[in-house]
Amino acid sequence: MPEQTEHKRRVRYKGTHPRTFEEKYKEHDPERYADTVAKVISKGSTPAGMHISIMVKEILDFLQIQPGQKGLDATLGYGGHTRKMLEQLGGQGHMYALDVDPIEIVKTKERLASAGYGEEILTILQQNFANLETVARQYGPFDFMLADLGVSSMQIDDPKRGFSYKVEGPLDLRLDPEHGLSAAERLRELSREEIEGMLVENSDEPYAEQIANEIIRTYRSGGRIDTTTELAAVIERSLMFLPENREKKDIVKKTCQRTFQALRIDVNSEFEVLEAFLEALPHALAPGGRVAILTFHSGEDRLVKKAFARYHKEGIFAEISRDVIRPSAEECRSNGRARSTKLRWARMA
Repeated sequence: MPEQTEHKRRVRYKGTHPRTFEEKYKEHDPERYADTVAKVISKGSTPAGMHISIMVKEILDFLQIQPGQKGLDATLGYGGHTRKMLEQLGGQGHMYALDVDPIEIVKTKERLASAGYGEEILTILQQNFANLETVARQYGPFDFMLADLGVSSMQIDDPKRGFSYKVEGPLDLRLDPEHGLSAAERLRELSREEIEGMLVENSDEPYAEQIANEIIRTYRSGGRIDTTTELAAVIERSLMFLPENREKKDIVKKTCQRTFQALRIDVNSEFEVLEAFLEALPHALAPGGRVAILTFHSGEDRLVKKAFARYHKEGIFAEISRDVIRPSAEECRSNGRARSTKLRWARMA
């Protein structure tokens, strides 16, 4: 007889509401538990394991996708933007999509395939969008392109990825956990001056000096910073000089957010990746091709604004967005993670 494998029961909610990422099985399967997901979204939250696409209408209005065109989603993520662009193609033309995350790319490919978007109309490549030049040489040029530079909610919500200071997890922060140094490893190799510089450059952290001092003090006293909560504790200790009042809790929260952001940007070389993408952009778009870029950090937005202005001055881009476009107040209310979003667009000559 074939060997019997023990059936493992699904983890159930403890009490009336799920508290851990693993317990939120209903939100991880939105097609099966649509009512639960709808309730979470209606409260202005993002369901665990999901990602709500931002500024979809504004992006589609600009890209003006026509059936038969060829497009690229440089940052596939959960696939929400890709799916909307595929709908515009109406079964004609082809979409290409890139993602560096080996974990989420498999889930998204299955999700889109089950929605009817197979390889005949969609090609998904595990590639960093810094490699745009190589991708365009093989598959381009593209009539329309989107790059959403935000970290996906699926990555933020999963404690195993180490993106959030709110829950215990390994201090990883890599978009591709199979390559490169984790955030914990990276932090150990930096000097006090380098840590302070990273915090200032990547997140404009006002308490960069105090945080850098406390990190080095922790290491020198034999302490470890291997988990998300250990780093959060170090940040909190670095701010002990602040007066105990109602504002302090909010200051600690925002300092943790900025510190994790700065470390994530450093670990994934995000500014360097964006610069490589922008450098290859003119060679990847077809004449009259359109590109939209969503940024979530002032440093990213500055790089995009500067590159677009240069290409426009050189006559490579016929038209660019003069001002940054922000999500509507209604979208920000329904999706809190949209608040820091900035959209810029450009059209090739």
